[in-house]
Amino acid sequence: TSDSSKKSDVMAKRQAHLALRGYDPVSYRDGTPKPGDPAFSSNYEDSTYYMTSKEAKDTFDSDPAKYAPQYGGWCAFAMSEGAFFDVDPFRYKIDNGKLYVFYRGFGGDTLAKWDADTPTLEPKADTNWAKVLAA
Repeated sequence: TSDSSKKSDVMAKRQAHLALRGYDPVSYRDGTPKPGDPAFSSNYEDSTYYMTSKEAKDTFDSDPAKYAPQYGGWCAFAMSEGAFFDVDPFRYKIDNGKLYVFYRGFGGDTLAKWDADTPTLEPKADTNWAKVLAA
């Protein structure tokens, strides 16, 4: 595919992305992911987030970089490979204050793969996400 078609694919994925399958990113800090409500939604880095309440929305909006998952809510392991995979909202970790979410399904459990090689994978994911944001 051409660079322009790759860029349009990336943009389409970003614009249509409901992060965390609609779970409230603020609730992860309490240790129990909870389904959000579309009535309390916010956008950050081209992803849409649902919160459980006006209070949770206000918390998120006050510092979205703190509460939003890394890589726009896409699977961290997949992002290390430059790919977009949806996540299982219950496969996550908070490391150094950052929320990371992971795919789990037919292709396996990517949290275990991430944990096995985080020092190598995280810089790759960071670089790939920076390219996405720059697209």
